[in-house]
Amino acid sequence: MNTSGITVTPAGTSEERSSRRTAVALGVVALGAIAILIPPIVATLGIGPAAYEQIYLTFPGFEVAVPTSIGQGLGDLAAALTLGALLYLLFFRDARGARAMRIERSPELTVLRVASVSWVIVSAGMVVLESLDSVGMPLSRLSEPGAFAFLYSTSVFPRAWTVSLIAAVVTSFSCQFVTRWTGLLIPLWATCFGILAPVVVGQILVGPDHDIGSDAGTYQTLATGAVFGVSVIAAIRAAQGRSLDPVIVTRLTRFVLVGIPLIVVTDVLLTWFKLAGSGLLDSETGWQIFARWICLVLLIVALLGWRAAQRANPTQAAILPPAIATLAITGWIGITAAMTRIPPPHYFQPTTISQVFLGFNVDEPPSMLVWFTHWRPNLLFIVLAIVAVSAYLLAVRVLRRRGDKWPIGRTISWICGWCVVVFATSSGFGKYSAPDFGTHMIVHMSLNMLAPILLVMGGIITLLLRASQSDPTRPAGLRQWITWVLHWKVLRFVYNPLIVFVLFVGSYYGLYFTGIFGEAMRFHWAHQLMNVHFLIAGYLFYGLVIGVDRPPRPLPHIGKLGFVLAAMPFHAFFGVILMMADGEWIAENFYLYFGLPWTDLQASQYLGGGVAWAGGELPLLLVIIALGIQWSRQDAKEARRKDRHMDSGRDEEFDDYNKMLETLANRRQAPGPGRPAPQSDKEAPQ
Repeated sequence: MNTSGITVTPAGTSEERSSRRTAVALGVVALGAIAILIPPIVATLGIGPAAYEQIYLTFPGFEVAVPTSIGQGLGDLAAALTLGALLYLLFFRDARGARAMRIERSPELTVLRVASVSWVIVSAGMVVLESLDSVGMPLSRLSEPGAFAFLYSTSVFPRAWTVSLIAAVVTSFSCQFVTRWTGLLIPLWATCFGILAPVVVGQILVGPDHDIGSDAGTYQTLATGAVFGVSVIAAIRAAQGRSLDPVIVTRLTRFVLVGIPLIVVTDVLLTWFKLAGSGLLDSETGWQIFARWICLVLLIVALLGWRAAQRANPTQAAILPPAIATLAITGWIGITAAMTRIPPPHYFQPTTISQVFLGFNVDEPPSMLVWFTHWRPNLLFIVLAIVAVSAYLLAVRVLRRRGDKWPIGRTISWICGWCVVVFATSSGFGKYSAPDFGTHMIVHMSLNMLAPILLVMGGIITLLLRASQSDPTRPAGLRQWITWVLHWKVLRFVYNPLIVFVLFVGSYYGLYFTGIFGEAMRFHWAHQLMNVHFLIAGYLFYGLVIGVDRPPRPLPHIGKLGFVLAAMPFHAFFGVILMMADGEWIAENFYLYFGLPWTDLQASQYLGGGVAWAGGELPLLLVIIALGIQWSRQDAKEARRKDRHMDSGRDEEFDDYNKMLETLANRRQAPGPGRPAPQSDKEAPQ
């Protein structure tokens, strides 16, 4: 008996738990705001004009420097939340059966919409602020007529934030009206570009070894945005008292187990790159890196505790571990924003012209020996190859465990295709592809012709569909995702033969006969993007022609043959134009910047033209042969199928056809109205 007259019910306990969650959430928001804002403000105020003077800029004043540093942190947070919400809605929703394709109203969708709008606002402000801060101009300059347009054009930073602004607008607009799973794919693509844009033109683009630093920074930016964003979204669920399905918990765990090691490895590379041989605690940048490591360790501990709490009580959402994880994430973001305000040690290393453009020196002239022995690891494509081959072999292993077979030739083709990619980008060919046009065309042909032919013969989509299973009682998984993408209208448009043909052939003329190539070669990120474009364009083209996977718009065999034959003359014309050029060299100014003693623009372009001609024709001839073999096998397979069907007695098509002919013959012989009966031989007139 309760002497106070008040009965304590389970609801009261629930209310207390809800109040505790609310208090913790408010505390996390307050502390998270401090963690994001304080580091960049302290760094900006602490170093003051010295940060600008070290890189030969005038100090724009704290009224520009401080808001710019704050905007950097807020922009990173908004972008990470946007990416995390997109990934959560795409791959971590507890949606089953017919409703899995639909995107319904949810707290995660609300976070996505709010975060993307915030990203738009911050990016718009950063376009203006970076126009001033990146060139050291005070706020008062904006009052002058035409000043903003001039300042905007003098620096790459406001243009990078413009890319972020466009990406944020696309994402925000799309997410306001999204109703289907595939409606989130374009926002995901745009968000990844928007997150990377300010990073790839920042500190990682400067100094010796910036090729390695840029690739490491690219992967780390995507990994931190994804892992941190998804973790915060999961923490918001925990703050609302919503537990996670065990299948979703397993997915999140695997996602983090892949993402955290990637963050650690890339940060080790970035530390080596930025410190440039100095001690960890010998510079402000080193101390900032050390502080980020503390945040990362705290995040890992919090995630482990969160996982343990989830295993102990799957039906109840933990409170403290996600709160600590969120604080660690905001601390990392705040310190990262502060790092952009202080020039790192690698800024002040002696740098040659080759290192300015490439990140490394190329003293020896290109030769067969140099191409095969002077390697320079291209992290972007090495990691892509490792992931692609590992995923393929894992899927093959799943099939074999189920007792299913998978052609060994397809596996070999897939592995060889990625070996070609790695060899073309990391060997001496890749190393000299920037300073020598002839070598560049060899790499171009390898990525655009040879590698895609091998990759499309691997049948990765078919393999993943066979290896994955559909279970309507579980949250939507890999098989459903692939099926939805294959039926996506945008993919059907991309695989339109006309679009693919223009993309494949037009790349040569639009890239090399305009100023795009010469401008893109000046930046590592643009060179890498160019190589990715070559690979994708080739994959789409050959996927339509000889690919194992059925494309959304399949062509008949005669159409495939015509498709290939139509492309052949364009490669020949392109190669001939390059070889016959007299005094007009592709990207002449860029190549002359290097001042290398072995540079010969005429010989290099002649080699490039020959490679484009022969390298374009020979693979296409091989494709025609492969297409003929596929055509013959398909006809033989169809003939065997019909023979088996007829032999089984279930196909009376030919019997019916013979009966029809017999009936028609009898009708011709039978007398009809107005037609005399046929005369016999005896009655015929003599």
